[in-house]
Amino acid sequence: MNTPALRGGLLALLAATLFGVSTPLVQYFGAGMGALSTAALLYAGAAVAGALFRRGAAREAGLRRSDLPRLLAVVAFGAVIGPVALAWGLQRTSGASASLMLTLEALFTAVLAWRLYRETMDARVWAAMALLLAGGVVLILGQGRLGGPQLAGMLAVLVATAAWGIDNTLSRALAERDPGQVVMLKAALGAAVTALLAVVFSEPTPRWGAIAGLLAVGATGYGLSLRFYLLAQRAFGAARTGSVFAFAPFIGAVLALAMGDRSVSAWVGAGGLLMLGGVLLHLMESHGHRHEHAALDHEHAHNHADGHHNHTHSPPPEGSHSHPHHHEAQAHAHPHVPDAHHLHRHG
Repeated sequence: MNTPALRGGLLALLAATLFGVSTPLVQYFGAGMGALSTAALLYAGAAVAGALFRRGAAREAGLRRSDLPRLLAVVAFGAVIGPVALAWGLQRTSGASASLMLTLEALFTAVLAWRLYRETMDARVWAAMALLLAGGVVLILGQGRLGGPQLAGMLAVLVATAAWGIDNTLSRALAERDPGQVVMLKAALGAAVTALLAVVFSEPTPRWGAIAGLLAVGATGYGLSLRFYLLAQRAFGAARTGSVFAFAPFIGAVLALAMGDRSVSAWVGAGGLLMLGGVLLHLMESHGHRHEHAALDHEHAHNHADGHHNHTHSPPPEGSHSHPHHHEAQAHAHPHVPDAHHLHRHG
């Protein structure tokens, strides 16, 4: 799979599928539980998955001490605020509506990636973001018509999408590190913080069935999903990964309906169609032009078949490997995405 956009897209779609099915399952297994306990179990499962899937770590660039502040920020937004807000919201609104609302994570991710990393946002992408925003507004208005608890639940899910958008953008700088190590540490710290808070606030002890279910959902929908998400970001940037990942809510909404959610209304249908249009419009983007690469020194897992890693080894390595390496300055033209080697400015 030599095309970065194809590889990144497939990895992001796999991450989206795993996370998408997790939302209605969190609502099912977390019924009657505290939001903090739910988040703690989800990320405990994710930590186990991160530890089990660290094969090939010798070929990856490990985390450094300088990454600690960013990792702690990722934990706060992605492993504490995000899952707690989602779990709280899911107890007050429908699974299908909440799943669709999570599409706004792509909006927050894309705008933040544009502001912080200067990732390209052409007219088509801005139109896609406008459709996502319009869909989110329609969903909130639809739930608001049903009363205070439903609206409060949707606003909590909105907080979760904003927190995960910040998490995704901050994680971009960690995408070149060992994804297994990042997942394991983020999830373990998140589980520890939320478990401690659950004890402090005296949340009820979960049932054994709920514990097993949420651990399994956390391992797949949060642990493995995050690993694939980080690999997708490495392949083709934060904004595009966020857009493909925006299919997760539609997968979750379909599963919620299959599990008996009958809350779908014209408002939910209209909001979902607007959001689907935004996702598809963003995925139609094609970007290529002549660009310059400044001389660069960094470390990440790489191979020598991508046209950007031309340094030599003796003996030649087999497959992907990681070490500090130097890029000579060069200028060329080809279709590209905002990965670690294409963060140049535009216009």
